Amino acid sequence: MAKAMKAMKAMKAMKAAPMKTMKKAGAMKAMKPMKAMKKRVSIVARGRLAKSMVLKGTKAHTVGGLKAKDFMKNKYGKIVSKKRHAASAKSPWMAACKAARKALGIKGFAVIGGKTPEGKALYAKAKSLVK
Repeated sequence: MAKAMKAMKAMKAMKAAPMKTMKKAGAMKAMKPMKAMKKRVSIVARGRLAKSMVLKGTKAHTVGGLKAKDFMKNKYGKIVSKKRHAASAKSPWMAACKAARKALGIKGFAVIGGKTPEGKALYAKAKSLVK
């Protein structure tokens, strides 16, 4: 039992010795002031208004990698992709609708496939032209 007590006292002494020297060494060193860290602001636009932020210039690009040069405003004022806009303008359905309007002599607003006979005729003609 006496041997165990001596061993415990020796271990406590060993643990205490390095701590005292560490405290003295730490006290001598001068504390360096912390540098003010700048908040990192993302350049990637995310969410519903992503395209608008990129076009305005508040963000660099969207999550998909589209930049301001890739966007445009359509005739309704909505910001859309230039490539996607061009692709939909070339679609066969758009060309068929245009040709159907000309063939039926419809000018102005007409709902394609709407409740009116004019709209139903326009839809039928456009569908036949696509095929």
